[in-house]
Amino acid sequence: MESSREFDIVVLGPTGYTGKYCAEHIVTHLPTNLKWALAGRSTKKIEGVAQELKKLNPDRLDPGKTMYWCLWSGSADASIEIISVQLNKEELRSLAERTKLIINCVGPYHIYSTPVVEACANAGTHYVDATGETPWVKQTVDKYHGTAKSNGAIIIHCVGIESAPADMLAYALVKEVREKMSCQTKEITGSIYEFKSSGASGGTLASILTCIEDFSGSQLLESTKPFALAASPPPKDIPSESFVARILGVRTVRDLGTLTKSPTDFCDMTIIHRSSTLMPELYGPRFYFRQFLNVRNTFIGILWNYAFLVGTAFLILAPVRWLVKKAIYAPGSGPTTESGRNDRCEYRAIATPDQDTPKRVLGKLKYAGSSMYHFTGVLMAEAAMVILENEEKVKRVSGGGIVTPASLGQEYLDRLENNGCRVETQVLEN
Repeated sequence: MESSREFDIVVLGPTGYTGKYCAEHIVTHLPTNLKWALAGRSTKKIEGVAQELKKLNPDRLDPGKTMYWCLWSGSADASIEIISVQLNKEELRSLAERTKLIINCVGPYHIYSTPVVEACANAGTHYVDATGETPWVKQTVDKYHGTAKSNGAIIIHCVGIESAPADMLAYALVKEVREKMSCQTKEITGSIYEFKSSGASGGTLASILTCIEDFSGSQLLESTKPFALAASPPPKDIPSESFVARILGVRTVRDLGTLTKSPTDFCDMTIIHRSSTLMPELYGPRFYFRQFLNVRNTFIGILWNYAFLVGTAFLILAPVRWLVKKAIYAPGSGPTTESGRNDRCEYRAIATPDQDTPKRVLGKLKYAGSSMYHFTGVLMAEAAMVILENEEKVKRVSGGGIVTPASLGQEYLDRLENNGCRVETQVLEN
């Protein structure tokens, strides 16, 4: 990456619900000599956000004051520059050429953000976002992965609650299997063991509804296949489920309990299988991942499975979507910060080594104390720092181009640990 670029990080869309949390984390936790900017379509709105950020960390200079220095100058406090940019090719190209990395918080991503990915791929600019829109991610992989890779860009989608926690827990498990058992991993079964959220933001709900409206049925169906984003063909011996589990949507898994349909399974599974096929030497040629939701008993599991399927089917109907839009938060808004203080999540997963042994590895990832959207802001900001500090290693491990959170490796896990996200692994003997 060229050392002459003006900014280390640009947060695109800081006036949005998640964008504000991401900018707040940068102000309060990242180095004060970071050269960064806020960018969006409304200068007036961004100025309001910048003034709020100033109150969080008065040590930084006032947003909007521009400073110029060489990259190696680490003593000055960094200001936040405000950049007005429209989401068109010309202005986005200029923005991408000025910065090393763009954190994109502008959603629904399939509506607004294809030109952002294109600009970054063409300019060799690194990029992260928090989308969960798998059909759109597939489109960008198909169209821009090669360009991004050839130009030296690292582009990572789904660096939010979808799907960074599940991806990083799977990475921690395959790493533990490799280090403790000297082999690769055959299978990981994951579960959302606990998830308490104060609610979905308007942006998240808008993304779900507009994806249903804007993508064809075949595109939506294709994006739910576990290997839809894989960098190579799937293994031939994929584990199968029993007929009862497929029909009722519930199963009992040793060490994890009773499991049913996870609302984020298709996003998490596609990202983790992209990780495994980008890094086959770590995961192994037969690796397969499944994701579920933990429930108290079989009855609740069956009830949830069919309720989810029926609810999803109803959203296909335009009148139902119209009613839902009237009842949800507007894009850019969501639950209050105070209401999210009791939010928490815990992911659990069990890894089976690809060798004849009764041993297996149990993993847990836990986060609590603030909203899941604040957590998403942390995930994106810390991922950005890992890319900036370990650019060549990430490219070497993943190959570059459109990759995954797991490509950021142990450095990312360490940063998350320092910000309240706990990851534990344990070898089980029998």
